[in-house]
Amino acid sequence: MKVLLVILLMSILTGQVNAAQPIPNVLQVDELTPSPVAGLEVVSWIAGHWRGEAFGGTVEEVWSTPLGNSMMGAFKLVVKDTVQFYELETIMSVDDTLVFRLKHFSGDLTSWEEKDEFIDFRLVKVTENNVFFNGLTLERINENTMNIYVAIEESGKITEHKFHYKRVRSQ
Repeated sequence: MKVLLVILLMSILTGQVNAAQPIPNVLQVDELTPSPVAGLEVVSWIAGHWRGEAFGGTVEEVWSTPLGNSMMGAFKLVVKDTVQFYELETIMSVDDTLVFRLKHFSGDLTSWEEKDEFIDFRLVKVTENNVFFNGLTLERINENTMNIYVAIEESGKITEHKFHYKRVRSQ
């Protein structure tokens, strides 16, 4: 599963994806499309602890508040009480816009990408309740609910994967 996800995400980012195929919640643009000016305030609502269901298991994300021109996040997928993979994520302010960056790790923390490699999703568009990165969308439903959509290409076909999250309250 991890090799497939890395290949699929890299296909999206390198522009090998056929963007003519409709996917309703994710924008995909070419490298020439400029990123809008935006600061971390447009994504600061994601700070906190989130949990949901995807890929046949439980998904969890924890995001920090903005500090040092970035936010940091951690993701994990647990299926049948076993961690399938982790992601270390950042949303960074770069040249007056935002970049969502991530790196994958197996359950034993073996990196999927090479040492100096990572996956970038550059900012494409911001609306009142959505932040569109190239191939990934953050959707704010309300203070305690969000969706994250990711476009994945497999065998020439693009599919959209939805991660539905609820905020986890401190106990």
